[in-house]
Amino acid sequence: MFIDKATIKVKAGDGGNGAVSFHREKYVAAGGPDGGDGGKGGDVVFVLDTNVNSLLPFKYKKNYVAKDGNKGERRRRSGKGAEDLFIKVPKGTVIRDKKTGKILADISDETPVIVAYGGKGGWGNSHFATPTRQIPNFAKGGYKGEEKELVLELKLLADVGLVGFPNVGKSTLISVVSAAKPEIANYHFTTLTPVLGVVQIDVDHNFVMADIPGLIEGAAEGVGLGHEFLRHVDRCRLILHIVDVAGSEGRDPIEDFEAINKELLNYNEELAERPMIVVGNKCDIAEPESIEKFKNYVEEQGYTFFPITAAANQGTKELINYVYEQLSTLPPIVRYQPDETEEFIEENKNQFEIIKENGIYYVEADWLQHTLGMVDMDDYESLQYFQRVLRVSGIIEKLEEMGIKEGDTVDVLGFEFEFLY
Repeated sequence: MFIDKATIKVKAGDGGNGAVSFHREKYVAAGGPDGGDGGKGGDVVFVLDTNVNSLLPFKYKKNYVAKDGNKGERRRRSGKGAEDLFIKVPKGTVIRDKKTGKILADISDETPVIVAYGGKGGWGNSHFATPTRQIPNFAKGGYKGEEKELVLELKLLADVGLVGFPNVGKSTLISVVSAAKPEIANYHFTTLTPVLGVVQIDVDHNFVMADIPGLIEGAAEGVGLGHEFLRHVDRCRLILHIVDVAGSEGRDPIEDFEAINKELLNYNEELAERPMIVVGNKCDIAEPESIEKFKNYVEEQGYTFFPITAAANQGTKELINYVYEQLSTLPPIVRYQPDETEEFIEENKNQFEIIKENGIYYVEADWLQHTLGMVDMDDYESLQYFQRVLRVSGIIEKLEEMGIKEGDTVDVLGFEFEFLY
């Protein structure tokens, strides 16, 4: 069964509680507090699995929970951090937050992506000893792990997408130009799931083509089967619009062409502007006048037209060579970027706590775990972004109110740096 959309709930692990403990050793009086910190909760991490091509497993399992960190121990020993929870998904899976609709990740390569961060462990009582409070009988609880409801959408990674009405020859074309073997029959909706095929130009050059199940008028509003698969055209760099120029089912080729373009526009305006090549199929049974009329109409609209007969493999080689030439001039396959916006920072403004201990300013802000996970500390622009987050959220202002000086150490969830103006 092919499933390309699913909704699940994920919960990262909670941080372990800090320990309340006092050093006890023979011949050592008043050893003082020695409670260790709690361990970090496990993250929820999405990873690529090249052995699956559907979201079927998520139809049956809806809840995923990472383990909690262990609590702190005596003698200042920190609790053990929990293992991360890895969730495998097929290539091309886009992950959104159901509540906000924002994109959290696009699993298009082998880079693991943390979608929900485990909570930081709480401080043990050894952190809270001061000259005036030498016997702290308390520790800090661990932070809660992030909890989210996610929408998973599989958007195929293909260079070229075949669109058109049912039974116009899309499956036949992909079967003769690639090794893909879709079901082919003389009735509508033979193809019930998208089919990928690798088109080989030569030993070193190829591209991926996707046969998208047939669209019909009203697909963008949910009519027929095609609307379920329009998302798979989203990433395509080039669209091949297949039209039955013979009108073998009693439809007019020009009306078919306009109807499908309207559905693409209704679904996504950007998609409607994607480069398109128009392919007139079934030319062997079409009247020459019909082919010429359709060709003139298409070229007047600014499109390139190729007449073919896919079933007889006529004209397909010229078409494929031209497609490859066009792909070499186009940008790479679309990859969706996470929506880390100013709105997210504003939502969490002033949601933090700063504690000064032994000359170090400790910034506690659970929401910053997500930002820290995205920042590359060796990249200048990434560090600039992190500094902007600290300033917009009010953390820099609060540090200055507390009297921080240039060169003082700041600790943000375990990441230490020197404060600079």
